[in-house]
Amino acid sequence: MNLSKRIEALIYLAEILQLKEEELIATQQISKNKNSWFTLENSNRSLENIITNFLQKEKLDAWANHYEIPETSIKKAIGIIMSGNFPLAGFQDLLNVFVSGHHAKIKLSSDDKFLIPYCVKVMKSEFPEVENYFSFVERITDFDAIIANGNRDSIKVFKSYFSKFPNIVRTNKFGIGVLNGKESKEELAKFSEDIFYYFGLSCRNISKIYIPKNYDFVPLLEATHEFNNIILTNKYKNNFDHNYTLQIINKMDYKANGCIIIIEDKALQSRIAMLHYEVYRDENHLAELLKNKTSEIQHIVSNADHNTFTNFKNKDFGKANIFELDDYENQIDVMKFLKKLNYSI
Repeated sequence: MNLSKRIEALIYLAEILQLKEEELIATQQISKNKNSWFTLENSNRSLENIITNFLQKEKLDAWANHYEIPETSIKKAIGIIMSGNFPLAGFQDLLNVFVSGHHAKIKLSSDDKFLIPYCVKVMKSEFPEVENYFSFVERITDFDAIIANGNRDSIKVFKSYFSKFPNIVRTNKFGIGVLNGKESKEELAKFSEDIFYYFGLSCRNISKIYIPKNYDFVPLLEATHEFNNIILTNKYKNNFDHNYTLQIINKMDYKANGCIIIIEDKALQSRIAMLHYEVYRDENHLAELLKNKTSEIQHIVSNADHNTFTNFKNKDFGKANIFELDDYENQIDVMKFLKKLNYSI
């Protein structure tokens, strides 16, 4: 398949996904049964982002043209070790490898074993040549390069094991928010989406906020309480109850509203159902707090135009989990990496 045909296959995928046919709905239900974090609402949210921001012809053409992807290319075997922290988390890597013209050898996450194969199956149904671009494997062997995602322990293993190959091994990064206490009710409602979507399990979710001295938590607690239905999901409720109990037993200072627990903590990563905060005195102090954290922060969500944030990717409220083709996880340009393989191997 040349580049034009590959893009045509992706556009066809978008058309079928939009139809919400019975097989897709059944696949979503199977995924939910296997992994209760994958609610229909969350899988639909991920599908909508893929359809709208990844699979539109004008966006795909512009993106491919930016990298000057040739119509035909030297096909390499690219191993992809996918994460399963939210539905279809590995789709962006799959798309990059496919558009670049390489072959994807995919090791699926045990938490997300159905939605990705469904997407490939849809493309194959109309474009049989797609078969030559994907294989699903339990163990990745005979590869030319690797893209790996994992937890803190597996990342260490990946970096050692794949060090002799061209690789992208992503370490954990986190979304943070910077508030000034002047946010409107509407802005805080959008910001709550950045906290709660995907139950906070995406690396793009907000896990920590920076707030000014004497910050009034009441508006934020009221806004986040609008998501109190999240507590109806057993896994989330169990995490909330466990963490809430720990705060009480340990006599920790906290703010809570029945669906989120907010505590002061310097760590960027927070537990499920929790949100960390840290206080800044002024912009200079904020800059100092963020100094040397580029390698840990996925992006900053804020309504402010701070010069402080020039070293970070910035997003508006409500946009943390909405991302385009060139909004790469960990800001690692996957397509640039893949294109180089034609000349470096």
